[in-house]
Parts: sequence; structure tokens; C-alpha cells
Amino acid sequence: MATRTTTSKNSQAAPLRVGLLGTGPWAQRVHGPALAAHPGVELAGVWGRRPEAAGKLAETLGTRAYADPDALFAEVDAVAVALPPDIQAELAARAARAGRHLLLDKPVATAPEAARTLLEAAADVASVVFFTLRFSTATEPWIAQQAEAEGWFTGRAEWLGTIYAPGAQSAYAASPWRHEKGALWDVGPHALSVLLPVLGDATSVTAARGPRDTVHLLLRHTSGASSAATVSLTAPERAGGVAVEFRGETGAAMMPEVWGEGPVVAYGRAVDALLTAVRTGTPHPCDLRFGLRVTEILAEAERGLPASA
Repeated sequence: MATRTTTSKNSQAAPLRVGLLGTGPWAQRVHGPALAAHPGVELAGVWGRRPEAAGKLAETLGTRAYADPDALFAEVDAVAVALPPDIQAELAARAARAGRHLLLDKPVATAPEAARTLLEAAADVASVVFFTLRFSTATEPWIAQQAEAEGWFTGRAEWLGTIYAPGAQSAYAASPWRHEKGALWDVGPHALSVLLPVLGDATSVTAARGPRDTVHLLLRHTSGASSAATVSLTAPERAGGVAVEFRGETGAAMMPEVWGEGPVVAYGRAVDALLTAVRTGTPHPCDLRFGLRVTEILAEAERGLPASA
């Protein structure tokens, strides 16, 4: 596997050469700036499905655009992906087969078969999946604290997005895959990323439709606890927000409302996690195995949903 040896941002080792795949709003606002600013990384290039957008983003970030993703893979040690999930799965598998480490976004795919193929391709490389709450400076330690506690009885997660609310204006509303797959696949991974490490893997999941694209999930967990999650991208603007709560023998615990310094900082911490995984060979808790499990649970929920009216 032709990759450079790297380490954390405080080391003197050569920086990890990373290629960015994707040019949309998330790549422009989060992935690109975080990679360009990270002291342990050299942002070596950008590829996108729209060459003109790739050229513009590369110029903004002070790097070069590539017309062919495989040409970019040949020049880097790792790829960071900001693409729709099923495009991500295919390209990330190609990069992994070329020996490139992976920094992915959630969900890793919307089909379990594609996620399993990606995991097989990435057997010899490090991987980290960017679940925002697992890397934000306020929520990451809170989740770890709850995971160490015992005796949880139930959990509740609500992620009520408003990007498709009447009158709302969001840069992400034009995303075809979000419009097609809805909240279950866009923000459902966020809810699971908090519930699973605290309550254990899901042993069963039941799903029901709510208003518009809203989905309600009921889960049983290996700990014996149960949880409920409500996810939406179409909530009224005044109803939007995120809340997570656990209740058990020690009482109730509410997730901090302020997550930290924002997604760029959180993504920088995900880059740190990838650097550590590359250096040590120790898988991160949010690696592709966890990403696959999230896809499997959401796919099971989707199969159980009644047809929309």
C-alpha cells in the first residue's frame, strides 16, 4: 500500500496528502476549509463531477483541480469525500483499492450491499466517518460520559430539520439525494450516532411515517434499553431543533444544546482521528464498520415503512 507515514498534528512527520472529492455546499463550507487549515494535512487536490466547480473550489483553497478521480488517487495518501452517499461508496471503494485512507461523510451508502463492498475494499486502510456530534467539542465528551454510565432505561433523539419547510431557504435544499431519500437518511445517521454508543447496538427497529418526510423510529438495544427517534427535514421553522435525552438509574441526561465551535472545528477533529488511526493502526469507533451498521439499521427501517400517501 503506497501511503505516507503520518501522525498527529504535533508531530514532525510528513503531512498526510489528502484529495477532496466533491464541490457542493458542504465541501465548500466545511470539508475544504478544514482540510486546508489543518497542520497535519496537505490538501493536494480537488475532484468534482462539475469541472468548473472543482476548478473554482481548488482556486479558493489554494490547490489544484483534477479532471479524473483516479489521477487524484495516484497523488495522495487519503481521500476526503463530500458526495452523495451512493456515489461516495463507489468512489471510496476505488480509492481504498488503490491503498488510500478514507475520511467519509454519513451515511456511507444507502444500500447495505454497497456499504459492505466498501468495507471489504477498505480492509487494509484506515477509515473515519464524520458524524458531526461524535466530533464536536461539547457533544463528543458528553456522549462518552453517557456511554460509560450503566442502567439506562430509555433514550430519545429528535432531529427536526427545516431545510424543506415552507419559505425556508437553505443551500442544501437543492440536493437531489436529500430530496429523494429524506430525513431518514440525511439526519437519521446523526440520531443513531448518539443512541448506539450509549445504549448498544440495535436488535430491532420499527419505523412509522409522520408529516411530510418525518419518520419515527422505535429501537431495542443490546443493553435491554429502548429508544425513540424522530427525524425530519420538513419541520416548521419555529419547530426545528435537536434534542437527545437518556433516562435511567442515575436520572436524566440531556445533550448540550451548544455543540461546540461549529462543523469546521468538528471536521478538523475528524481529521485528527484519521491521522491517529493511520499512525497507530487502531480503528476509530466511527470507522466504516460503524458506518455500515448505521446503513443496515436505516435500510431495515426504510423497508418497514408503509408506502407514502
